Amino acid sequence: MTVTAIKPDGSRELLGEDALQELREHLRGAVVAPEGVDTATEPRVAWNAMHPERPSISTRCTGTADVVDAVGFAREHGLLVGVRGGGHSVAGLSSVGEGMLIDLSLMRGVQVDPERRLAHVQGGALLGDVDRETQAFGLATPLGRVSETGVAGLTLGGGYGNLNAMYGLACDNLVEAQVVTADGRVVTASADQHPDLLWALRGGGGNFGVVTSFTFRLHPVGPTVAFVGTLYPLEEMARIERAWRDYALDAPREVTSFIVSMTFPAAPGMPEVIHDRPVAIVGAVHCGDVDEGMATLQPLRELGSPLFDMSQPMPYTAVQSAFDPFFPRQTLRAYWKSQYLDELPDEAIDALAARAADRPGPMSLVNTFHLGGAVHDVGPEDAAFAERSSPWMVSFDSMWGDASDDAAAIAWTRSAWQEMTRWGNGTPFLNFTGRSEEPLEAGVDSAFGRNLRRLAGIKAVYDPDNFFRLNNNVLPRP
Repeated sequence: MTVTAIKPDGSRELLGEDALQELREHLRGAVVAPEGVDTATEPRVAWNAMHPERPSISTRCTGTADVVDAVGFAREHGLLVGVRGGGHSVAGLSSVGEGMLIDLSLMRGVQVDPERRLAHVQGGALLGDVDRETQAFGLATPLGRVSETGVAGLTLGGGYGNLNAMYGLACDNLVEAQVVTADGRVVTASADQHPDLLWALRGGGGNFGVVTSFTFRLHPVGPTVAFVGTLYPLEEMARIERAWRDYALDAPREVTSFIVSMTFPAAPGMPEVIHDRPVAIVGAVHCGDVDEGMATLQPLRELGSPLFDMSQPMPYTAVQSAFDPFFPRQTLRAYWKSQYLDELPDEAIDALAARAADRPGPMSLVNTFHLGGAVHDVGPEDAAFAERSSPWMVSFDSMWGDASDDAAAIAWTRSAWQEMTRWGNGTPFLNFTGRSEEPLEAGVDSAFGRNLRRLAGIKAVYDPDNFFRLNNNVLPRP
């Protein structure tokens, strides 16, 4: 059997049976080829249905040694390589058509050190894997809001979630990482070893190698937290968001909040009044004392006349997975664009409310997130993640089911994003970017700002040939 795989320049490499057999003999994990030579375990499918690309070769790595051999094989044969952790990339950066995929989906182990308040997390773990293990000790690290998201992509891209105001971004809590570099070395990035690489991994994306293990700082959270999830009529969104804005600006650090518009599905167990109803959802988590938290969050439940109020003390793990049903894998097509706002004036809120009333499909979201607190305690050059001053981020998360709607949905998203530049600073959040048929326009330069030059230098040290290029790419420049 032979396999044809693509190279970075678009040419193709013919891999014979001998080469594939040698790879199989080295790896403990499976090597999956188009003919299904070894399909004992199906690959973790990518989340975005716009990117179903299948690789010519997929290596199902079981540990760091497998990753080393996979990188060595790809380098020896000059193959285009993609890396999949959680596979939740909106832009499809965890998929590689006809190339070689280094798949970490079997590497989901989480080990908690409760005395030192550290969690050691393998590169293929999902957020839910981490939350489950850390909550056994009443601990958590800031991660995202959908438990099926991969820890690797979320952390390397920054990492917003329900604990940001109190404890910062996911990348701010990364204290050590084990990395397989482009030349097949295994290095440890920490404050004492390769500190430049640790700095780059804190928001610099997958540019510098395959992270096979993350070590996170943990904080006392849960097992129960105060949670607000209040659904208001979408037609009242402008008024509701104004009141939420005023509350958020003065909220204590224990509170992280957001507002999202969507059409709530006719979910079993939910009241009929919200079935297929466009709503504005005010969401918030208070990560301190539960009773104090519910009292502190009470004003968010009284911004108008709620259609339904899910607010209550809730297990932290339940909060972290509450939005999972809205993000099923390989079901919805998705194109997102986001940017930061230094202010959120009434005019911007009116524009957001108008867009929320005219979304390209019921599953599309218009979001506004409040930032600040511990996120802003970190200087813009203290980590690769540079945006440390804007108190707001707006995200247009267009999601739909029919491929024939691609052009219209993408055009709407770009138009909404462009309209928001009137109040925004033009800087995107790179994890909330989409890719269409046109080249990826993620806004890497503006996202990294002055940090881009340093990132390019670090890239030149650890990946001088841009071996890892299927990412929000930083070109190596010594």
